[in-house]
Amino acid sequence: MTISVGEKLPSITLKTMGENGPEDITTDSIFSGKKIVLFAVPGAFTPGCSNTHMPGFIVHADSIKAKGVDSIVCLAVNDPFVMGAWGKTQNAEELLLVADGNCEFTSAIGMELDGSGFGLGTRSKRYAMIVNDSVVEAINLDEKGIEKSTAESILELL
Repeated sequence: MTISVGEKLPSITLKTMGENGPEDITTDSIFSGKKIVLFAVPGAFTPGCSNTHMPGFIVHADSIKAKGVDSIVCLAVNDPFVMGAWGKTQNAEELLLVADGNCEFTSAIGMELDGSGFGLGTRSKRYAMIVNDSVVEAINLDEKGIEKSTAESILELL
């Protein structure tokens, strides 16, 4: 079942790339007591994610944070090495890139995408949400393309 507005995000340990390699990061440490914009992509380095989705959040990071957002988080079912490298190539210093390598968080909130037809295995659907103190305030899911989960769409909701 897909998570809905008003529901609390699950407590799960994910990974991020630190100065000395992969580090654990919990959803509690990311979301508790904070207002967060989370956007998820099917895969780092893929054309839509690299050319359209992430760049909007980089360009609009200051505007999003000016609306009272503490952090912008990008999540993908990739490993932390890939997420770290992708962040560097995208100049995403203003974003927190998080790896859900085992698809635990994505599965727990019902956002799995079957990418096996493309040789990608299980990935995350493309979505963006506004989370306040671990509770989903808004969620925009793209079934096709990149429209509802853009930085511009999220800015309109803030």
